[in-house]
Amino acid sequence: MASERETDPLTGRETTGHEWDGIRELNTPLPKWWLYVLYATILWSLVYVVLYPAIPWFSGHSKGVLGWSQRVEFAERMAVIRANQAKFEQRILAASLDDIRGDPELLAIALAGGRSAFADNCAPCHGPGGAGRKGFPSLADDAWLWGGTLDAIDRTVQYGIRSTHDETRQSVMPAFGVDGILTREEGVRRSMCGLPWRGW
Repeated sequence: MASERETDPLTGRETTGHEWDGIRELNTPLPKWWLYVLYATILWSLVYVVLYPAIPWFSGHSKGVLGWSQRVEFAERMAVIRANQAKFEQRILAASLDDIRGDPELLAIALAGGRSAFADNCAPCHGPGGAGRKGFPSLADDAWLWGGTLDAIDRTVQYGIRSTHDETRQSVMPAFGVDGILTREEGVRRSMCGLPWRGW
């Protein structure tokens, strides 16, 4: 129920004129510091909208005065990373498995690449640590169907299983480049990376 504005006798503050069940609502303003923070955030948001991409449109978004783009920044960072990786990739492609094993720098790069390649392509069947799953063999023990030597692993990764190459083996493992698992070039390149759990 509404009533006239008046001063509350206990606090000396003006009421809003609203009353519920005999309780009058005081007109208590927000603290000044809170209002200043609110105004600062509003001002910051306006500056941000002007300087950076912010407002979506039907065919894109506002570009901002600075012309900054996170996609462009990401592409620039990736270009630097790819350039740094290229020198190691060339060295790995030119080296034998034993050369990689004997070079600590190449070995560290190869193991990191192998770990990533395994997680993307092999872990769904063989498990994250190579422990295997029902119907898929363990790669973390010494009982390997095709042999656990570097050369045997290299042959499996290069030629795949059930591929059309003469050097292939026959098994339920998908063929590289045929069943959507790695292209031929990726298989050759990643075969140099080895398998991290074998502990080169």
